[in-house]
Amino acid sequence: MTTAFDTNPASPSVREPLVEVRAKYPEILSFSRVFPQLSKFDALIDVRSPAEFAQDHLPGAINCPVLNDLEREHVGTVYKQINTFEAKKIGAAIVARNIGSHIETLFIDKPREWRPLVYCWRGGNRSGAMAHVLARIGWHAAQLDGGYKAYRHHVNETMQSLPTHFRFKVICGTTGSGKSRLLQHLHAGGAQVIDLEDLAVHRGSVLGHLPETPQPSQKMFESHLWAVMLSLDPEREVFIESESKKVGNLRVPDALMAAMRASPCVALELPVNERVALLMTDYSHFVEDPEALNRQLNCLTSLYGKEKISDWHAMSSSGNIAEVVKALLSEHYDPAYRRSIAKNFSQFAAAATVFMENFSEKSFVNA
Repeated sequence: MTTAFDTNPASPSVREPLVEVRAKYPEILSFSRVFPQLSKFDALIDVRSPAEFAQDHLPGAINCPVLNDLEREHVGTVYKQINTFEAKKIGAAIVARNIGSHIETLFIDKPREWRPLVYCWRGGNRSGAMAHVLARIGWHAAQLDGGYKAYRHHVNETMQSLPTHFRFKVICGTTGSGKSRLLQHLHAGGAQVIDLEDLAVHRGSVLGHLPETPQPSQKMFESHLWAVMLSLDPEREVFIESESKKVGNLRVPDALMAAMRASPCVALELPVNERVALLMTDYSHFVEDPEALNRQLNCLTSLYGKEKISDWHAMSSSGNIAEVVKALLSEHYDPAYRRSIAKNFSQFAAAATVFMENFSEKSFVNA
């Protein structure tokens, strides 16, 4: 019969209360078990290198690398060129120092009840080392079995079916009609919204790159999208913009794309001059730097030829940005939109149209 003073399996000669033994060894939990209670952990600790963390990580995780990028590369080189034993000795010394540093700088003030979940790439040595030390201190540490790979497998699997649980209303409209602004106003008013351009850090066109703001990796984009969708109520309508399959360099998951394209639509209409003014506001970095605009316009050379692009360059360089924008709308964006929307969104023909006189705050609130 088990008693409260069963032998510690790591120390056969020492008897300790069972509750103390449990506190000194980390739980090893599968992602299927962890997932429903992620919010119950006080910290999600990603011990992978900063480069790995930057590519993608569990939403809300903090990066506490036990090997930084250079250290990981060095240990890997020793592993390949010498042998496993030498690599483990060198790695263990570095890992021990880094764990000590994290405890001193980040965790020293945590109470005994603090409950962290630790993970690495596959749930092996790196997370095992951190979780073991934290547990030996007395914290209720857990280690994610399978690590980041288990989480990533879950995201890939659930994203194939998750979009089918929602009722989408697709906001359509030509470039500059204010689709993103309407989504922002809907969200501020308590509506459920998925803003793909915000998640992708891109405005979804050849000119959509945001200056000095790189897009996330494809995996990070999908992680953010997955987290947003998990926060939504399937019983309530979800508003989303009529994006194409790619937002900048990032691909919208196929299941979400299919669900969007089969959903009811609303079409926004804004007068051309107001669209130009809105785009001049949203793309002020091009207004302030015509040469940057001209470099982006070069991407359209294969579609319109050097002569047309040279004309647009000349208008831009002389300060006639509004004329360039108007030409881009009439000759590039609007024709492309009309071809794409009717072909790809099956319910667009039945869409209700919302006419707005301008892009003022009041117009979007009333929409």
